[in-house]
Amino acid sequence: MSPPPGEPRYEPAPAVGRLLLWAGLFALAALAVVLGGIYLT
Repeated sequence: MSPPPGEPRYEPAPAVGRLLLWAGLFALAALAVVLGGIYLT
């Protein structure tokens, strides 16, 4: 079911996906640092 041509489509902007990607990458890096710190102690 596609919306009529006149209706706006609700799709996330490319910038939102890029922001989520960077957030995930940062979280992964933080997790690696924490796990590395636990492993080394």
